[in-house]
Amino acid sequence: MEEKIKVGIIGPGNIGTDLFFKIIKGSKHLKVDALIGVDPNSEGLKIAKANGVFTTSEGLEGAIDREGIQIYFDATGARFHPEHARKLEQANKIVVDLTPAALGPFLVPPVNFGEHWRKNNVNLVTCGGQATIPIVASISAVTKVKYAEIIAAAASKSAGPGTRQNIDEYTQTTRLAMEEIGKAHKAKAIIILNPAEPPILMRNTIYTIVDNPDQKAIRASVQQMVKKVQEYVPGYRVRVGPEFDGDRITTIVEVEGAGDFLPKYSGNLDIITAAAVKVGELFAEKILKGEK
Repeated sequence: MEEKIKVGIIGPGNIGTDLFFKIIKGSKHLKVDALIGVDPNSEGLKIAKANGVFTTSEGLEGAIDREGIQIYFDATGARFHPEHARKLEQANKIVVDLTPAALGPFLVPPVNFGEHWRKNNVNLVTCGGQATIPIVASISAVTKVKYAEIIAAAASKSAGPGTRQNIDEYTQTTRLAMEEIGKAHKAKAIIILNPAEPPILMRNTIYTIVDNPDQKAIRASVQQMVKKVQEYVPGYRVRVGPEFDGDRITTIVEVEGAGDFLPKYSGNLDIITAAAVKVGELFAEKILKGEK
């Protein structure tokens, strides 16, 4: 049996519960030891308890001293993460932040994990960032991106209270990460919650303005990056492009969820929980090798 690292999940909402199912269904090196919330009537806590996992409704204080937990995933909200981060830093724990709080360095697994694996608090940007930054970064790897703009459209039904409360942080964090990780000189992010019935799959339109586009090299770079993302998000696919109009490039990517807990149309939530598992696995491998 593969050795596993114990983890705790803070936040038993849609994102935290989907993350819980992803880990218990097939994680190679991660084992959920605690699901942490504040509402004793939370559906997520009931589900975890029914699966034999320790739960607490006393917040982080109820599980921060659990023996053996080395990695915590914060799936709460941007306004709660600073306090969680402070307490977990004092406890010398690794924190994978799924909120747009942007305290730790931005991290998109196939783009820059190698730069930040020694850090103990990393930020997964946003769902839109996880879906679009790989494309922007792959174009930047070939040519200078002067401007990048993304429009992330997701089903309104897939946006819970946490997502809706963090819209401002979402757009700002995504924009900053596109500039920092995606290497766009200037960027803009827009989110659209679409109330259409039946619910739409997550679609992300990525516009870039570049210097001297080498179409063959850009297409090859994008295709290579898409394959890397598909290793942990099988429902990630390019629907349009890259299409070229002079120095302007348009690419549209779609994300279909795995259906672990959330409906398959909730690809916007699925991609960030899948990224969290990927990052957690990479950290666990470093721990098991004695490198962290």
